[in-house]
This record gives sequence, structure tokens and C-alpha cells, in this order.
Amino acid sequence: MKLAEANRSLGKLDGISSKLPNPKMLINTISLQEAKSSSEIENIFTTDDELYKALSTTDTKISPSAKEVLRYRESLWAGVRSIEQEGRISLSTIIDIYQTIKETKNEIRPEQSGIRIIKGGRSRTSGEIVYTPPRGDKLVNGLLQNLFEYINDEERYKADPLLKMVISHYQFEAIHPFTDGNGRTGRILNTLVLINKGLLTYPILYLSSYIIDNKASYYHYLNGVSARGDWKRWLVYMLEAVKVTADYTVFKIEEIMSQFSETRKYIEKHLQKMEYSVIEAIFTQPYIKAIHIVGDKIKSRNTARKYLDQLSDIGVLELRHIGNENVYINNDLVRILEN
Repeated sequence: MKLAEANRSLGKLDGISSKLPNPKMLINTISLQEAKSSSEIENIFTTDDELYKALSTTDTKISPSAKEVLRYRESLWAGVRSIEQEGRISLSTIIDIYQTIKETKNEIRPEQSGIRIIKGGRSRTSGEIVYTPPRGDKLVNGLLQNLFEYINDEERYKADPLLKMVISHYQFEAIHPFTDGNGRTGRILNTLVLINKGLLTYPILYLSSYIIDNKASYYHYLNGVSARGDWKRWLVYMLEAVKVTADYTVFKIEEIMSQFSETRKYIEKHLQKMEYSVIEAIFTQPYIKAIHIVGDKIKSRNTARKYLDQLSDIGVLELRHIGNENVYINNDLVRILEN
């Protein structure tokens, strides 16, 4: 039942995303929210406003937290490009993702690293060792080889693709191959498996918000597999996460598309000569600059700035001066993303 419900919700999400005139309108905004949520699970906090500024300006005063979030989004796209080129998910793909997230040249954790998962919080059991990942180069590399064989070999390992994602996520987190960043790397792996198996055309399903809302259960059921072999509760939890997240993302897409339609009508009523590509562009990310819309249709920054100023004049965008730069804010898009 849970598997069927999750697959239906995922299918609806993929269907609605495939009908979009420009999927970038959603991929950029939704992936940014995922990057923020995934980092929050690791207690890396930043505000939406700070993120949008960092994405849109050349201001060097970006906090380390914002930089980490943006690196997460960069690593997500690196992973998507990798599987598009290779047609599979490989160890090199995951290492590239990890290195981008952590801005490091390190690879698989060395044998001497005594990594242990310790219970956090302030309860009486805080500080207890919850789980000790496997150690030893040969053992860890052998487990990773088995993981990627399981993901990629459809003849030897036949399973519903969604179940493969859920099982693979546990396996990756249990192997815990890196000294840090395993949680974020593992959550990107979820998205890559769904794309690689054809369940999603674009990377627009992210489970981090659900995990934040149900964090204690996530770690409880994850550890339940390691400690007691309790696969059922883990599978049910993750399938529910997929269903709830897919349904929520469909709702967000419908909200954005509805707002896009209303905004387009308003612009066409007041500015008949506005380029359609500009209307699309202001929905690709909440904060935008003239350089972001220069392309085939609009050749110069001056022309781009003229269009953005016109949209600001009629109240579609808010002009804000950040440092020495003019940044234009789509407050309707900000509202939808933050609610």
C-alpha cells in the first residue's frame, strides 16, 4: 500500500514537472530550498534572505553557512551531470559530491579515523555511542562496490526502483564512507537514484524538509535496521516521506505556476512589449540581476536592466541596492517558497 501510494505521488510530480514550459523555473528555486533544509539537518543554519543575496551578488561577505548551502546545491548539479554522462551512479560520482560539499580533496575516510555516531541532545543518554561504522580500507571499499552494484545492476538485483532508493540510502549511511558530510551526500544520492531509474525527469524531489520535521523518527528507524534488522519500519517511514514530499512539491509547483500566470497577465496588461523570456527569468530564482537575463533574446545588460526597471516600476519586482549592485526581488516567489 505505502509503496503504491508513494509511486503514484511520485508519478504525479514527474508528470506535472514534464509539462512545464521551462523546468528551470522550478528546479533552481526548489533545489535551493532543499540545500537549505539539508544543511539545517546538520545544524548549518542560514536565512533565505542571506542565501538569495549570496546567489545573486558578488558580495564577498557571505557567511560560511551560506557558502556551505550553496556548495550543496552545486554538488547536486554535479551529480546530475555525472549520471547524465555516465548513465549510472558510480563511486567517483559520490566522491565528487562529497568533495564539493566539504570543499576538500579528501576521499574515503582513512582506516585510522575512529568515526562513531554519538547520540546528541541533553538527555541522560546523550553522548552514548549509537553506531560504529565499518573500518578498514578493504572493507569499506568492498561495501561501496556492493552498494553501487546493487544500484546499477538491474539483472542481478531486481527491485522496485523506489525501494532501491530507500535501501540504498540506508546502506550508504551505514557505510558512512566519509569523515563528514555523509548525511548531505546521502540525501543527494536519493535524488540521483530516482533520476537514474527514470522515476523523475528533473531533480525536484527532496526529502530534507520531511526529515527535519520527523528527525527523531528518521534516526530511530535508521538505527533500527542496524541494531535489530527492522527494515519494515524504515521502509514505511521513507515511503511516507516520498509520498508527503511529492504531494507537497506538486502543491508548490501549482502555486508557482498560478502566480506565474497571474504575473504574466498583469505584465502584459501594463507592458505590452515585455519579453516573455524576462517573465520566465524572474521565476527562476527570487533575487535576480540584469546579467541573469542576458542571452539569445536580450543581448546587453543595459537592455536587461531596462526591462527589470520597468517591472520594478509597476510593482512586480522590488529594486534593492546590495553593496554596489542592483538586485531585483520577486516577492511573490519569495512568499511561496518561504511558506
